[in-house]
Amino acid sequence: MILHLPQTLIFCPKLSLNPKPSPQFLNCSSPLENPTSDSGLRFRSKLLYLQSLNVNPTKALQLNPNLRSTPIKSFKFIESCLYSFGLERSELGRILDMYPQLLTCEPYTDLYPVLDFLLNDVKIPFPAVRKAVIRCPRLLICDVGMQLRPTLWFLRKIGFVGSNSITWQTTLLLVSNVEGTLMPKLDYLMSLGLKYEEVVNMVLRSPALLTYSVENNLKPKVEYFLDEMNGDLADLKRFPQYFSFSLERKIKRRHQLLCEHCLSLPLSDMLKPSDGEFSAHLVERRLRLFVGRIL
Repeated sequence: MILHLPQTLIFCPKLSLNPKPSPQFLNCSSPLENPTSDSGLRFRSKLLYLQSLNVNPTKALQLNPNLRSTPIKSFKFIESCLYSFGLERSELGRILDMYPQLLTCEPYTDLYPVLDFLLNDVKIPFPAVRKAVIRCPRLLICDVGMQLRPTLWFLRKIGFVGSNSITWQTTLLLVSNVEGTLMPKLDYLMSLGLKYEEVVNMVLRSPALLTYSVENNLKPKVEYFLDEMNGDLADLKRFPQYFSFSLERKIKRRHQLLCEHCLSLPLSDMLKPSDGEFSAHLVERRLRLFVGRIL
């Protein structure tokens, strides 16, 4: 596969990331087992290297036992490859701590295809690739052919094109499975009585809708909106960002305050203002109501 990458990128020479481990490495279960042996020193060096990246060695070894038999030069090679994505050391340390399997991956078949996909398929400018990866590190462990590209095709099919194209801010949608994750959310919203075109328009206006759990987010908020707020679905179509606000910390509290004072507001006016702005608006509305009654 030929990568069409910026000329500023410098690739490390290819090396085997999974060399056949020596019997000494396989028998080394602890850096304290024989600290004077070469294998013990090499193992301790790997632990210190992982710690220098702020990677938890214990967790990393549990999640990826292959780290024990992988030479430290392979770790450093992976670090250099991730540098080519524009990541800083502190950033890649956090990512490697989340996904230690990256430390034993093959960059030319696992990492660089993701970079090529983001640059040439999604059309994300190179300086924004770093932002995309920081926002959604899971991109680095997804297969391009099996996961990322089919999801991109689906998203473009439903309207993520032109001014609604996927950006570094919405690349997290690409790690979602179409049949298992994205379609159930569209189906749920349509089950409320909304048309397919209306649901798609809501998703394009608020792409985060596709990242929310049906059971833990969409359904409870819809039920509260319809049963407690006596809301109209038209209001959700106008303000799909409703689902991005906390049900307990914001939606219920503000709705209850409005009810206590016999007031009502459009969803956007109710939820978008800060707490201070909402309180001030509430006082102003109450004052107007009071003055109106006197006059």
